Amino acid sequence: MGQPQLVESASVGDNPRAHWPEELQAEFDQAGDNGIVGSVLVSETELVRVWHLTLPPGVRCNFHKHVLHYFWSCHTHGKARGWYDDGRVQDVVHTPGETKHFKFGKGESFTHSVQNIGDTELVFTTVEFIKDSPNEPLALPESVRLQEES
Repeated sequence: MGQPQLVESASVGDNPRAHWPEELQAEFDQAGDNGIVGSVLVSETELVRVWHLTLPPGVRCNFHKHVLHYFWSCHTHGKARGWYDDGRVQDVVHTPGETKHFKFGKGESFTHSVQNIGDTELVFTTVEFIKDSPNEPLALPESVRLQEES
């Protein structure tokens, strides 16, 4: 994996995202406690939530909030742009097997969005740790859960 390339730094002043397009700022403001961190929740127990995230070229996932300890692993080659709550915009090249781990203290979180800016599909698995995190999991709508075939 290449090192993240900073595309834009945070804006000076009260709104670190002031340099973002207005529609992205509005979407960020409306995200609130959106805990949908993937395309589909494929498994959930009292211990973990397992997500798949699939981003075709040009697609950006909605802004979402992380409050639980988690890790993600990438399954494909590709290039992504991250939009972060602190105002940063970064590009990164992803490779199969690349994995990143994150931990949060009580009351800590971060909100972001990921856009596929490459020409190949990006596929990730994210595992959130419910039991071992200091924060309560965010509520999720039933529509994000994998629907079993009948």
